[in-house]
Amino acid sequence: MLKLTDKGILIVMSGPSGAGKGTICAHLREKIPMALSISATTRKPRSGEEEGINYFFLTKEQFEEKIAADGFIEWARVYDNYYGTPRAFVEEQLAAGKNVMLEIDPQGAKNVKQAMPEAVLVFVMPPSFKELERRIRGRGTETEEQITKRLSCAVSEINTLDAYDYVIINSDLDLAVDQLTAIIDAEKCKVSRNTSLPNTFELEKDSE
Repeated sequence: MLKLTDKGILIVMSGPSGAGKGTICAHLREKIPMALSISATTRKPRSGEEEGINYFFLTKEQFEEKIAADGFIEWARVYDNYYGTPRAFVEEQLAAGKNVMLEIDPQGAKNVKQAMPEAVLVFVMPPSFKELERRIRGRGTETEEQITKRLSCAVSEINTLDAYDYVIINSDLDLAVDQLTAIIDAEKCKVSRNTSLPNTFELEKDSE
């Protein structure tokens, strides 16, 4: 019997702080088997963080060796530390048929798309700028200066929307999760992901 590809899909999620992408991803993982990509970093572990769960913790030398060996789908240096998405981990999960979720900023998403053109880029938008500001202020964790900076970054990130494959406006969480589920279902049905089907059909036909 014919069936769609068993290979997983890499979903790259971006969106401004407060748009709700993390919440959408968390609820999606309750509905669909999903591996969350784990980043590598050279910074020291913080209290409560575990190797292979929160991050892969590497030395600077180990990280640079992986860069030289093309071991990252994307990477960046932030202040004095490196951060990156290990290629082997993602490829192993995809080959095993697991969908992989990666939450990353627009620059990182662009780099992922260049490295893995089959990746699906999804941008999460707030329903309005006013609602975004309300959500950020509602956290009660940032100073006025930090809030202003986050809102400014939001405008810059939204201006990268054209680089994405899909957009979700997160005004209703359940609807947003349903839309992301539909995106994954549609991607599974793409002809470009199922190029072996005609050959498989011929083999089945010949065996009858």
